[in-house]
Amino acid sequence: MVKQAPLCPAGHLPHKGGDHKHHDHHSQISKRCAAALPLNEAGQRAHLISLRVGEMPGRAEGGIRRRAAALLLALTAIVSPLPAFAQNRPDVERQFQQWIATDLGPEARKAGISDKTLRAAFDGIKLNWSLPDLVPPGSKPPKQQDQSQAEFSSPGAYFNENRLQTLGLAGRGLAGTYAAGLKKIEAAYGVPGEIIIAVWGRESGFGKAKLPYSAVEVLATKAFMSTRKPMFREELIAALTMIERGDVSAATMKGSWAGALGQPQFMPTSYLKYAVDFDKDGHPDIWNSVPDTLASIANYLRHEGWQRGRDWGFEVSIPANVSCAQEGPDLAKPISAWNSTGITRISGKAFPASEMKAPGMMLLPAGRNGPEFIVTPNFYVLKEYNNSDLYALFIGNLADRIAYGGGPFQAKWGDVGKMLRSDVLAMQKALVAKGYDVGNVDGLPGFKTRRSLGDWQAKAGISPTCYPDASLKAKLR
Repeated sequence: MVKQAPLCPAGHLPHKGGDHKHHDHHSQISKRCAAALPLNEAGQRAHLISLRVGEMPGRAEGGIRRRAAALLLALTAIVSPLPAFAQNRPDVERQFQQWIATDLGPEARKAGISDKTLRAAFDGIKLNWSLPDLVPPGSKPPKQQDQSQAEFSSPGAYFNENRLQTLGLAGRGLAGTYAAGLKKIEAAYGVPGEIIIAVWGRESGFGKAKLPYSAVEVLATKAFMSTRKPMFREELIAALTMIERGDVSAATMKGSWAGALGQPQFMPTSYLKYAVDFDKDGHPDIWNSVPDTLASIANYLRHEGWQRGRDWGFEVSIPANVSCAQEGPDLAKPISAWNSTGITRISGKAFPASEMKAPGMMLLPAGRNGPEFIVTPNFYVLKEYNNSDLYALFIGNLADRIAYGGGPFQAKWGDVGKMLRSDVLAMQKALVAKGYDVGNVDGLPGFKTRRSLGDWQAKAGISPTCYPDASLKAKLR
């Protein structure tokens, strides 16, 4: 039994990088949090609830208050070094209070927030200096690091088998416990119960994760002095709207370091769009109500385009004579067409008959150096929840374990992702100069970079791997 879990960041935020609309910018925090995790009785590290790659990284979870506080102080020291300040903290705090009164307050009132709500929400609120990505007045934003990020550096480590087994076993039990409710939710929203349970487990350990942060404090701090102030300002107004509506009080609105709320880890704007009062008690409660939590997850996925009756995807074996440079959601074709090229399920089972005429897409997150997949549009819906290939694969694999007792992906993840972002960036620029579309030229090898590299390799007489490695740097000029 894990005696104490870490106080590490979590939450759902837009990310940027690779070909994604969003991407993790906190991977270094995740690594530091993992290193600080306590040992369980078996001498193993406790698992982060959510390693954000692209994730948003884990959350605080249980533990003795005194030890938790000590760990938080230690993590604050290593996770959140702040830039040199042109002004001292008391001065910045005074500016913060002035900003609330003269800048944020008027905007909130225009959005329908009453003075009573504003006073209650900001009573005793101060800046939280322990949060990452802060840019206090008078300081400069930190420079982007050239190191590769979590999703692109160690994909194998993302799929910790002990963690997946634990979540899978617990998830199967909970799927049985809530079978009747899940059946109603699937009928209403079209999302299978195992997918909903998998997201629930991935986001908050099935609701067991502790959320220690005041959401108003986090959102206000980041709206005032973070690298993405406009986004957090919008989220703060949404949080105040929730309080104004009576959905939750400011004191009980707890979340992650990023302001993500409750068991499904919704940002406030997502709560306003997708949260569901499934237990019919008068308001959506994603902190305490399991029915509301599960239905809200399903409603989120439905609104993002989940296709009723379709799977998320399949691990496959792609023959050597089939180009790996066909990856991406924009190169979809019927699964029967992929099958006709010799692509088969690695399990030896046939593709479901219901899927054969429907579109599927090739996915090779590590190129030829890892598991290969044919995924459906539902895979990309999962990425709307957290825009990371590895996150969506994690949810799919966990859902298969919950529904069918499945195990790990059969192919092994190769030793990939050790190149510096600056080196990958140079390769992207070289490919662009040759006329290739690599997506965002940012040093992150998304699917457009991978397939462009594979196409160039084939034309250069190199066996295509569809993934950057050091041996290609000198050749790609």
